[in-house]
Amino acid sequence: MSMAFQNGPGLGSFLPEDSEIPDGPIRSGVPLAEGATPATEEAIIEGIKTVFDPEIPVNIHDLGLIYEIERFDDGTVKVDMTLTAPGCPVAGILPKQTADAIAAVDGVGEVEINLVWSPIWHPGRMSDEAKLLLDMF
Repeated sequence: MSMAFQNGPGLGSFLPEDSEIPDGPIRSGVPLAEGATPATEEAIIEGIKTVFDPEIPVNIHDLGLIYEIERFDDGTVKVDMTLTAPGCPVAGILPKQTADAIAAVDGVGEVEINLVWSPIWHPGRMSDEAKLLLDMF
């Protein structure tokens, strides 16, 4: 089981004191209309692939920052994600951007992002495509 945001080091441990720090999971979206078809995992992944770390020209899915995607029949999506490093300069915005991108996928209702730190991210989590783009082969 992964260590959830509220149980591990929080963003507050790494961001400047005046930063807006979420208290618990990052949320986006609204409940899916009754009778609507929930999004597939593939569609959710395509939504996630629209989010990029601005310092690395690779989407966060191919970077290996997404650890788990959990879908529910009511359209709710819960995601465990991490960052390349706890002090990542976009730590305060990347999880919210991810939640918003998933919420924009047709068939997704409410989205919850849990920022996790275990296991620690490492370059071996990247897709082969990401490694090629970053000349890591």
